[in-house]
Amino acid sequence: MMTTTATVPAATPRGTASPFAAVLRTEARLFRREPGILFWTLGFPPVLLVILGSIPSFRKVDAGLGGLRLIDLYVPILVLVALIVTGLQTMPPVITGYRERGILRRMSATPVRPSALLIAQMGLNGATALVSALVCLTIGRLAFDVKLPQQAFGYALALLLTAAVALAIGALVTALAGTAKVASAIGSAVFFPSMFCAGVWLPVQNMPDVLRHIVEATPFGAAARALGQAAAGDWPAWSHLGVLAAWAIVLSAAAIRWFRWE
Repeated sequence: MMTTTATVPAATPRGTASPFAAVLRTEARLFRREPGILFWTLGFPPVLLVILGSIPSFRKVDAGLGGLRLIDLYVPILVLVALIVTGLQTMPPVITGYRERGILRRMSATPVRPSALLIAQMGLNGATALVSALVCLTIGRLAFDVKLPQQAFGYALALLLTAAVALAIGALVTALAGTAKVASAIGSAVFFPSMFCAGVWLPVQNMPDVLRHIVEATPFGAAARALGQAAAGDWPAWSHLGVLAAWAIVLSAAAIRWFRWE
């Protein structure tokens, strides 16, 4: 079973970094050397936001949207895109690649536990996705006059729950995939349905009633609705927050149940 904390040797000399800190520092250095990962997590959502915001129709007020513009709806959606990319495309191939090459097995014979690597990867990817979310909010405000979330605490809570779900999905893909190629294939198979549920092609609130109810039961559909409500100044519906929390718990439990270091 996967452990949840890094094991620090009792005899670590004063003034030297802990094994977990060393792993985190090494993974951060490797993470910065991956331009593809940095683009898809940090660059792609803001670039897509700029493209969409440059379309005149996206900047026109629509009475059918309650006096909002399409760009007002798409800022929360593109915040989700960074989390989806992180959970499905960037983290799983890295960890499964380590397992495939026997790195995790070799780590288990050292004071550094393999769990330290998993925690470091989840922390780095989660932090990068959250930074991308802040960049999208900033661009939306400065470039397209999109209001910042009016219910800041509710927005932060929904965003953190969504990040937990995205990382749990990534951990589950890592648990189920034996190789990096399989992890990429699973991630790609789930990626586009997740983007649809997040409202990339059609905002969730604009979907037909039956489809909207189905989508709102998925993690990213519930996240899109919760973030949209908080952005508009309302507290996110507890039903949407409950869906996010339930998915985070279930997916994390499944990942822990099936995860193997070798």
